[in-house]
Amino acid sequence: MDTSESTAQERDPSPEAPRRRGWRRWAMDTRPLRRPAYRRLWSSTIVTAVGSQLTAVAVPKQIYDITGSSAWVGAASLAGLVPLIVFALWGGAIADSMDRRKLLLITNSGIAVTSLLFWLQAFTGLESVAALMVLLAVQQAFWGLNAPARNASIARLVPEDELPAANALGSTVMQTGQVAGPLLAGALIPVIGLPELYLIDALALCVTVWAVYRLPPLPPLAGTAVRRAGVKEIVAGFRYISGHTVLLLSFLADIIAMVLGMPRALFPQLAAQTYAPYGEGLALGLLFAAIPIGAVLGGLFSGTFSRARRHGWMVIGAVVTWGVAITGFGLSPNLWVGVAFLAVAGVADMVSMVFRGAILLSAATDEMRGRMQGVFTVVVAGGPRLADVLHGTAGSAFGPKAAVAGGGLLVVAVMLALAAAVPALRRYRV
Repeated sequence: MDTSESTAQERDPSPEAPRRRGWRRWAMDTRPLRRPAYRRLWSSTIVTAVGSQLTAVAVPKQIYDITGSSAWVGAASLAGLVPLIVFALWGGAIADSMDRRKLLLITNSGIAVTSLLFWLQAFTGLESVAALMVLLAVQQAFWGLNAPARNASIARLVPEDELPAANALGSTVMQTGQVAGPLLAGALIPVIGLPELYLIDALALCVTVWAVYRLPPLPPLAGTAVRRAGVKEIVAGFRYISGHTVLLLSFLADIIAMVLGMPRALFPQLAAQTYAPYGEGLALGLLFAAIPIGAVLGGLFSGTFSRARRHGWMVIGAVVTWGVAITGFGLSPNLWVGVAFLAVAGVADMVSMVFRGAILLSAATDEMRGRMQGVFTVVVAGGPRLADVLHGTAGSAFGPKAAVAGGGLLVVAVMLALAAAVPALRRYRV
């Protein structure tokens, strides 16, 4: 039997969307979890969502403990970004040329070994910033190779009508990890110490490797041309995007929202100045937690996502709502009102993420999905970092509140102008 047929058999038959009444119609659609293969992939995400955040907290904490310098912490972030971009693009090409399950096994094992090396250097008291930055670069390279294969595999494990629900389930778990992981790290560091955070992450990744091992084979579909994953294939991916306007617009929508409207670089200044009467520590924690919390709430009440057919309009509406909410946050002198606006922005971000992901998986052919997810990974990782530079500069020049509100208004104006000028996204539906 062809392996692609066996994969299809595992995810079929496709149950029709249940008619849910009352509050149930708003609750998260969990139909994809009925499919064993998707359930294994999703359950592995639960483990890594929290574990990866433990390392994400531990690395900058250890670098700051060694150097006493935030500049070195920022340099480490850049050291991780460059390999992430390079290997995400290459990883997308690899994911289109080999069994994605095998690639996930290799890369998850590599990430686990890297986490173990993080533990070893901390346990032995090496105190080398260079070693930390090299390990971080290697870890992000493995992650760049892993993410496109993981995301591209979803369309082979669930039918097209369940893609929004599957994306909502995965995104909700990841956002929950961004809230719970740092809180857990903050609670555990004084109790068990920094090295053990790395060890917990490494052990959690062993669970992920086992879950991926139990997935069905995910080779290129029958009839797909055999190719090498090189520069030529990466370029072909960008050429494919340029020839499919709706895919290009889905990437531009995220760039508009994140680059122009992600104000996280200004949170410390706002906490220290605008919201100082509420307590700087409290304000800073709430500002950083508000968007992920809103995204989690959006995921929990994402039942209507499965019934939406105009995916393009959902993306446009979500990005515009994000811009309006960020503008409201920038204009708010009250911390709690500001946090509420950020939570609304988090809900909008979840909606945008779900439907942009669904468009990428449904509008692209399987032989291109890996490369589309590679570009998606680069956009998601790079956009907020560009926003940090833009908002930090604008905040210094015009003040933090003006920079935030102005960025939000730009998001609304640019997104509406793009939607009006290029109708492909408005017209896209499934």
